[in-house]
Amino acid sequence: MRTAVLAEPTHFELEERPRPSPGPDDVLVAIRDVGICGSDIHYYEHGRIGDYVVDYPLVLGHESAGEVVEAGENVTGLEPGDRVALEPGVPCRRCAHCKRGDYHLCEDVRFMATPPHDGAFAEYVAWPADFAYELPESVSTVEGALCEPLSVGIHACRRGNVGTGDTVLVTGAGPIGLLAMEAARAAGATDIVVSDVVGEKLDFAAERGADLTVDVTETDLETAIDEYTGGIGADVVVEASGADPSIQSTVDAVRRGGTVVLVGLADEATVPFDVLEVIDNEIDVHGSFRYKNTYDAAVDLLADDAVDVEGIVDFESPLDDVEAAFQRAMEPTAIKGMITLDS
Repeated sequence: MRTAVLAEPTHFELEERPRPSPGPDDVLVAIRDVGICGSDIHYYEHGRIGDYVVDYPLVLGHESAGEVVEAGENVTGLEPGDRVALEPGVPCRRCAHCKRGDYHLCEDVRFMATPPHDGAFAEYVAWPADFAYELPESVSTVEGALCEPLSVGIHACRRGNVGTGDTVLVTGAGPIGLLAMEAARAAGATDIVVSDVVGEKLDFAAERGADLTVDVTETDLETAIDEYTGGIGADVVVEASGADPSIQSTVDAVRRGGTVVLVGLADEATVPFDVLEVIDNEIDVHGSFRYKNTYDAAVDLLADDAVDVEGIVDFESPLDDVEAAFQRAMEPTAIKGMITLDS
């Protein structure tokens, strides 16, 4: 089977590898669509994210969907011909985190495209069937692949307890920020503000339904939020940019007693944060790491046309053009690129 392998920083090689065989509890999936994620780009450029260091070669890609071509002998509910979205993290199922239901915090999770585990830039992937979610007829495999970033947004909104009538500020208008906006709207938020430093991305967020956009290179975010909320502040702030100034601004933009959810990964582990503001205003600050139990909800939202994930896709490229696709995905105005396969 054809596979795109990151052989060294900024260089892919197309390799022929043996087609995997599914185990008794697995399905073999012919991959149709894979999203290019920010983490893929970071591994492509730098060869590492924090403590996760690429020991080359590595297959990238963890936002994937395709068609079942073979099912293991113990698999029920899925059969050849079914189209599925693949949840990319498979936990150990035995540790304390898994047993309490927080399987996304499992320290032995096998996560696609996170060293040393290969991802989905390949024609076929064998994957545990209980982490493969059948897609209804109305949901495309592009949408199925984007259940992954949508899940990040759903989990962030759950962490923030976003509810009916809330005002939500999303900092960062990349794929995660835009899909967090979609998830917040689906959860009942009535006013959504999006901030960024790229005007084109803010225009796009406005087209997709943001009630207010703020270019923080031109406008002070706290002032804009105060004016929009009558001095109250946002009920929930979802920080999806990872930029230091944006992280620091969250405690100024949220209302007293409100909630900040940190999703974006900063370049450095330590970012100055006004702890006195957190204490005096009794702000709840939550980290949001990946997701748990979100894929069924993501598929249902897509089936009901309650969210639009396909609309964030800028371009689609074949596997043979993966190098050029990554270069295009790195452009400042790019939002989401997809790799398409016809196995």
